[in-house]
Amino acid sequence: MGRIVIDAHVHLWKEQNGIVNGNPVRCVGNGKSDFGGEIRQMMPPYMTDCKNSAKRLLANMDYAGVNACVVTQEYIDGNQDEYLKKVRKKHPDRFKVCSLYMEDGSYNTDDFDGIKICAGRLKDPDLKKLFSVFKDAELQGKFISIDLADGDLQVSDMQYLINACPTLKIAIGHFGMVTTKGWQRQIELALSPNVYVESGGLTWLFNKEFYPYPSAIEAIREAIGICGIDKLMWGSDYPRTMTDITYKSAVRFIAGSDRLSEDEKNAFLGLNAVKFYGFENLAPLPEIPNML
Repeated sequence: MGRIVIDAHVHLWKEQNGIVNGNPVRCVGNGKSDFGGEIRQMMPPYMTDCKNSAKRLLANMDYAGVNACVVTQEYIDGNQDEYLKKVRKKHPDRFKVCSLYMEDGSYNTDDFDGIKICAGRLKDPDLKKLFSVFKDAELQGKFISIDLADGDLQVSDMQYLINACPTLKIAIGHFGMVTTKGWQRQIELALSPNVYVESGGLTWLFNKEFYPYPSAIEAIREAIGICGIDKLMWGSDYPRTMTDITYKSAVRFIAGSDRLSEDEKNAFLGLNAVKFYGFENLAPLPEIPNML
């Protein structure tokens, strides 16, 4: 493809040990998980051993031409801090990793690049109460990766924290939950200098439409009109979205679109993330031809 590609939203785990609505989330094999009492295809079926490993992701990244990625976290997978520290140490050129903010107020910053906050899942949605976490991240030069509640429920709190921590880099996840009412208010947060929006889960949000997701592309165009292309970053939400499409297809529906210019594709797929996360010394990966 001849471009730098950064995935701003992936998940990894050595063992899934999560919780949803107070009920456990556990892998049961062949990529399926018991999701609080309901069996869901949580991973591609080839992940037969329940391990969503960095090794597997790297194979996908190499094939799809993805230089590097940012590993966020989710309560439904369980805290993966210890595993992610090992991943970062082994592959520092290809992974930035987030520690998981826990609802008891605990989080880690040592050996992590950022802090992930699952704001939409917090029992107390008042984000102003997390001021100390945001200020700590700002003082330590970490970034915040945050998935907000649907619509504009937490937007005013988020703007308060943005104003209070003006040099803190903040990535708004899931493209503002683009298929919900009021999503544009989340995109407007990126009008602040150090706030960006990443598209992790975009293909999930438009999964009923399926590839090549024309409405997702139109949503990107609308977001460009709100905050500009330089504030938007691509993310796949691997591996959950890979139950429907391949990792390469998650890149291709952007790279192949005729509704985005080459400059817009380059910015969205990688260059904006290079600037935001501070990746260095990257060059386009060689394309690996397949048998088709």
